[in-house]
Amino acid sequence: MIKNFFLAPIKVYQYISRMTPGSCRYYPTCSEYAKWSFETTSPRQALLGSTLRVLRCNQFFEGGIDYPVITYKPPQVSAIAPNLNIFSGTMAIKYWLVPKAGNSYFVIKDYNAYHSSLTA
Repeated sequence: MIKNFFLAPIKVYQYISRMTPGSCRYYPTCSEYAKWSFETTSPRQALLGSTLRVLRCNQFFEGGIDYPVITYKPPQVSAIAPNLNIFSGTMAIKYWLVPKAGNSYFVIKDYNAYHSSLTA
């Protein structure tokens, strides 16, 4: 898959960077931002967003909290599964989509999924 082609170097970088002091001015870090972007959007959009984010990660920008933003149109519940009871069973959540404006959403990684990926 093409996303894995882009995710592999990010994972290698994250593994190596754990041995050095943190220097990113943003939360999530630029590598996490890129990883989340590649996992939730098209490679073209993720590459553009990640490149712009890395270019902003310097002393001329203040930094701070900067989550990836995606465009998403949620499907109708009846289109997903008309006879499915969504209140039964469990579901693993990796990312939360927090509304921004219109069809734009902030991508926020679930706390439990984030910490389980650090220990794996």
